[in-house]
Amino acid sequence: MSTFEICIDSVEGAVAAEEAGADRVELCSALFDGGLTPSLGTIETTLRTVTRIRVHVIVRPRAGDFIYSPLEIEAMERDVRAAVAAGAHGIVIGALTAEGDVDVPTTRRLIAAAGDASITFHRAFDMVRDPYAALEQLIELGVHRVLTSGQEVSVLEGAPLIADLVRRAAGRIVIMPGGGITPRNIARIVEATGADEYHFAALVSSDSPAVHRNPAPLMGGTLHRPEYERSGTSGALVGQVLAAARA
Repeated sequence: MSTFEICIDSVEGAVAAEEAGADRVELCSALFDGGLTPSLGTIETTLRTVTRIRVHVIVRPRAGDFIYSPLEIEAMERDVRAAVAAGAHGIVIGALTAEGDVDVPTTRRLIAAAGDASITFHRAFDMVRDPYAALEQLIELGVHRVLTSGQEVSVLEGAPLIADLVRRAAGRIVIMPGGGITPRNIARIVEATGADEYHFAALVSSDSPAVHRNPAPLMGGTLHRPEYERSGTSGALVGQVLAAARA
């Protein structure tokens, strides 16, 4: 039976995913930026709130590339230790060299900091220059799974590479497709990739409850969401994807 991981950015998202029947969540902040390290308070509250679902925590200090400075690596190592100490079941990491290879020393250091926690190498994998060489490096490092869109804009486009990676992995590491999965395409993705685990977000927008609204200030940069619009995980949408995959 397939395993389904939901990408979330709140405690409420974890609750919705659990109630909808998902197996695991990837807990992040700033999904608009592709997912960054959540606060320790969010991690601890999530782990206290859910009862069945497993919680994997992303450790990514900023948006942009995956080439990190010594100070960023130190911060990441501390974040990994803090998340594991809080009870996280898994850690999601990814670090590359400027040449587009896996940053082996940094990855090894973060894995060591995670102890016995499950390790996922996130979609930094989609930026490596040689996915087959990177796959073997991650297997050698002891990474448990790789999250990938097949180095394309979505899993549907990347399905041929994902299927090839699944074959080459041969059970030595989990290849987990993620990127653009919906209720309409999940069945085709399952058939095309042959993967055992799948990763997707199930976000819907809702209006802010704010009664008083000031339309003038913007809390971010030029590219921004409306200040009085919320984004949250939809349990109904999670259920639709799971039902379509299992049909």
